[in-house]
Amino acid sequence: MRLLVRDRVFGIGDDYWIEDDRGSKVFLVDGKAMRLRDTFELKDPQGRVLIDIHAKMLALRDTMVIEREGEPLARVKRKRLSLLRNHYRVELADGSTTLDVSGKILDREFAIEYEGELLADISRRWFSVRGTYGLHITRDDADPALLVAIAVCVIRLAEKERGAD
Repeated sequence: MRLLVRDRVFGIGDDYWIEDDRGSKVFLVDGKAMRLRDTFELKDPQGRVLIDIHAKMLALRDTMVIEREGEPLARVKRKRLSLLRNHYRVELADGSTTLDVSGKILDREFAIEYEGELLADISRRWFSVRGTYGLHITRDDADPALLVAIAVCVIRLAEKERGAD
C-alpha cells in the first residue's frame, strides 16, 4: 500500500487527508486544537475514529500514546543515545512487541521495522511537489492505520524536540 501525505499540515489544529496512490482519501488526521496536550484522531473517510493519538502528560521523556477504541495500542518515545540519526521505539500494548523507527525524521526519510524487517518506508525521494512525501507499507498483513499513527507520532516528537533546542 502506498499513501501520499502533504507535509505542510503537520500541526496541532490542522486537519489533512492522506490519500492512496490513486488519489482516493484513505485517512483523515484530525488535529485537536486548544488542548493541554498534543491530540490527534485518525479517521476513515466516513468520519469514524480509528485511532486516538495523544501526548502522555507525565513522562520523563516525551511520549505519544496510540489508542484504539479507548484501549492502549502502542507508546512511542525517543530511544536513548541516538546521536547520529533519529531513533524511536514503539512498544505495542501486548508488552512483547517492539518496533524500531529510524532515519532522518524531520526530512521525512525514515523506516519502521520489526526485528529488522521493513514494515513501512517514509520518503520524499519520489516526489517533486514540495512538502509531499510517501508512506509505503511493505507488508500486506501490517495495520495501515497503526503505521500512519506511528509516523504522525514520531514526526510530532521530532518537531517538538527540535523546537526545544
